[in-house]
Amino acid sequence: MAVELFNPFSTARSLDESFVAILDLDSVVPCVEGATVLERPSPELVRAEIKIRMGAMSMTFTGTVEITEQDAAAHRIVLTVKSREAGGQGYANATVAFDLSEGGGTIRTNAQITGKAASMGEGVMVGVLDALITDFSGKLGQI
Repeated sequence: MAVELFNPFSTARSLDESFVAILDLDSVVPCVEGATVLERPSPELVRAEIKIRMGAMSMTFTGTVEITEQDAAAHRIVLTVKSREAGGQGYANATVAFDLSEGGGTIRTNAQITGKAASMGEGVMVGVLDALITDFSGKLGQI
């Protein structure tokens, strides 16, 4: 199942401060509810896990978050997420693009999900992802 979401966020930080803050994966990843950084093999890559509840079901995904694009002049950062469901056949991969402006910016998420999470249906999956990213965008303005 493929899902595309678009979320604005605001911050009191300057444009340059926001750019630097988003590049700090140790601070950004925990802004996602249930996410934890496990290891940082390089400045552009972290191994992470996220625990997600979907109704009565709980799932854990483990994988990587990597900075795959950073353009300081355009104030744009792209993160690529690749993860697998623990003990399952599914995966959750995403491209998360941050386009920054004074006072905040936008987050465009393109996610591909399979396995138990996708079997919950598109409406449930979009609702869960949108809630995660809306919460993330609120926390992002505070890091």
